[in-house]
Amino acid sequence: MPGSILKTVEKEKVKFLDLWFSDILGSVKNETIPVQHLKKTLNDGIWFDGSSVEGFGRICESDMYLVPDPATFAIMPKEDEKTARFICDVYAPDHRPSPVDPRSILKSNLELLRKKGMEFYVGAELEFYLFKRDGDTVLTLPHDRVGYFDLGGDLARRIRKTMCDRLQEFGIEIEAGHHEVGKGQHEIDLLYTNALKLADNIITARMVIKQVAEEYGLYATFMPKPIYGAAGNGMHIHQSLFKNGRNLFASASDGYGLSPLAYNYLAGVLKHIQEICAIASPLVNSYKRLVSGFEAPVYICWGRMNRSALVRVPKISRKKYKSTRVELRSCDPSANPYLLFATVLRSGLEGIEKKLKPPASVEENVYALETSVLKNKGIDLLPRSLYQALEYFSQSKIARSALGDTLFQRYYDIKMKEWDEYSIQVSKWEVDKYLELY
Repeated sequence: MPGSILKTVEKEKVKFLDLWFSDILGSVKNETIPVQHLKKTLNDGIWFDGSSVEGFGRICESDMYLVPDPATFAIMPKEDEKTARFICDVYAPDHRPSPVDPRSILKSNLELLRKKGMEFYVGAELEFYLFKRDGDTVLTLPHDRVGYFDLGGDLARRIRKTMCDRLQEFGIEIEAGHHEVGKGQHEIDLLYTNALKLADNIITARMVIKQVAEEYGLYATFMPKPIYGAAGNGMHIHQSLFKNGRNLFASASDGYGLSPLAYNYLAGVLKHIQEICAIASPLVNSYKRLVSGFEAPVYICWGRMNRSALVRVPKISRKKYKSTRVELRSCDPSANPYLLFATVLRSGLEGIEKKLKPPASVEENVYALETSVLKNKGIDLLPRSLYQALEYFSQSKIARSALGDTLFQRYYDIKMKEWDEYSIQVSKWEVDKYLELY
């Protein structure tokens, strides 16, 4: 592949290379180098100072280096100076994958599957709002007034088509795009592929969607709950395991189309979701989305037609068994996809290893059930706050095993600091509620 990359770079007259990598929280970082350093960088990597990257290292352990993954090579669309992009793995000075590199963490978890001849496939639904701008100021004013699947709004359709076109120029396959429930809210669905590629596609898509929005004078946000009283932004992830091209989740003889292995996997995810919620829903703001009344799940249960369930088994077209999957609905697009896929996968694999059985499916609206009924059905709740999620996370053997001791602890420390900062803030709601009463 490097040979074909060199030919493409020469043919396209590329001048610069952007080397992308992810910090612990999933933000894209970048180092730009002149194209003449391409061969050396592909062979040896390039050193950088990791001490200022969120969660990477202290001053005394700053030296790290980036190794580009040739499979992620892409020509950047709409650049003034012709630029190519690589997504990189982060290495420590001992020339081993850094224990705080999210991409390397996912790769090490996928290796457990590869040894069994299996692959983890994931698809994702990315929801986001488009807000108006007043110069450099972002206004929480939706750019349109239409709703779910509405055709109205020529600008909205044009922007989504531009986003999809741009993503496909990166080699990202798009399944669909449409207007979401909220005014100014949109969804673009990324076609399922292997988990590492899908995680790369998600961080690319978030960058591209924001860039296109700016070109139209708007601002795109993946914040889970940017507007009070309006629908939140989710990132539903569709999962399946394959071996030799066969979907191991599929069974033609089962009422839900699921194999025994799929039920075991589903049971593992349900069992450990509270522990990995701090990864799937990582912000203080995430828990303002996970409330009753907006289709975001609150209760830990599963079903098919039930969109109040945490995990759903989508219908598939007749005999299209490759499409069999389970859909986890609690995640939001602020999550680091590398860490998300690693922890969800390990939860499901434990279910397979221990042959766990899920509870009975729930097809009624869980939001409408009485507390006593929920208790009788054994339906538990997701954490109600980031603090509660971190309490579960801190005790999780699954999360620690998936992430490794170093990243596990640094992630916890970063997120607990975020919670502490939030806890001492005095909001406008508090002032309006209490100032004149007490």
